Amino acid sequence: MLRRELEIFMGERQSLLRVVGASAALIACLDSNRLPVGAVESADQVATLINMLPEETLQDALGAINAEIEEEDAAKGS
Repeated sequence: MLRRELEIFMGERQSLLRVVGASAALIACLDSNRLPVGAVESADQVATLINMLPEETLQDALGAINAEIEEEDAAKGS
C-alpha cells in the first residue's frame, strides 16, 4: 500500500514539474508590454511563485519539459 501511494505521489510530482516548467518557459517568452492588464497581473503572480521555488526544483521542472520537447522533436523527425 505504501509503495502504491509513493508511486502516485511521484507521478503527481512529475505532472506538477511539467506544469511549472512549461509555465516558466511561457513566462520567459512573454512581452509584458503586449499583454492585457489582467494577463500581466496573472503572469506576474506565476513568475513570483516560480521565483520562490528552490533552485533544484526549478531545474527539475525545466528538465522535465526539456525531456518532453526533445522526445517530441525526435518523434517528428522520424
